[in-house]
Amino acid sequence: MEIQVHGKKTQVSDTIRQLVVQKLEGAVRSWEGKVGITDVELSEEPNPRQSADRFRVEITAPVAGQLVRVHSTSHDQHAAVDIAVGKFERRLRRLKERIIDRSRNNNKRLNQSSPEAEVSDELPPSASIVRTKQFTMKPMSPEEAALQLEMLGHSFFFFFNAETDGHAVLYRRRDGQLGLIESK
Repeated sequence: MEIQVHGKKTQVSDTIRQLVVQKLEGAVRSWEGKVGITDVELSEEPNPRQSADRFRVEITAPVAGQLVRVHSTSHDQHAAVDIAVGKFERRLRRLKERIIDRSRNNNKRLNQSSPEAEVSDELPPSASIVRTKQFTMKPMSPEEAALQLEMLGHSFFFFFNAETDGHAVLYRRRDGQLGLIESK
């Protein structure tokens, strides 16, 4: 497993780098060969008013065809790493349970390729759009989209519904349930 540790607006010490590598190797030990290049970004908020959430750690990794991303913040860099790795382990455990449940129920297999995203940070002439993302959509079922929504930790997920051959948005409702918006 390849782990890329880098800092954003901060330097990453060798001690923190070794700690991150050691903890992540332990977290993915049951996923032999199914974890791609893991990206770990550490950043520090210089604002003293943000001292409770001064350090941020974000972990992103493709695992078994799914993209898993977690982040954490803390007042201490070691604590932020511990929290992020703990969240990452829980997400991996849930992913494995869902894959096993799906294979036991003889449902469709998970989408095997992760969406490759191209991100453009250019500012358009109007100030309302601050970021544009373009990505390739693989057809998937709403169940697979729900898994992607959970693994990414987002509140919504835009996908191409293989069952209806149309675009759809899966979103998390305030009551914790999922909603689906489909095009006609």
